[in-house]
Amino acid sequence: MNISVDLTLSPLQDDYEQHVIDFIKALRDSEFKVLENPLSTQIFGDFDLLMPFLNQKIKESFQNQDICVLTMKVVKTDRSNYEPHF
Repeated sequence: MNISVDLTLSPLQDDYEQHVIDFIKALRDSEFKVLENPLSTQIFGDFDLLMPFLNQKIKESFQNQDICVLTMKVVKTDRSNYEPHF
């Protein structure tokens, strides 16, 4: 089953920018398709492969920060090729 995941990492500390960059780079280095925009990062793949990967990368990111918020939306389909029709 393919999924699309929308992630927004929000470290609550002064040096937040480097933590966000490191997290995005870790996602980019994966086998999964990754799309970015100024507000969030999307990653697409098979549920059984993607979720354990995200679990590990989120845990690693959290271990390197004092306080952090991660907002995640999961859609049960691959929306990586979405194009607006209006």
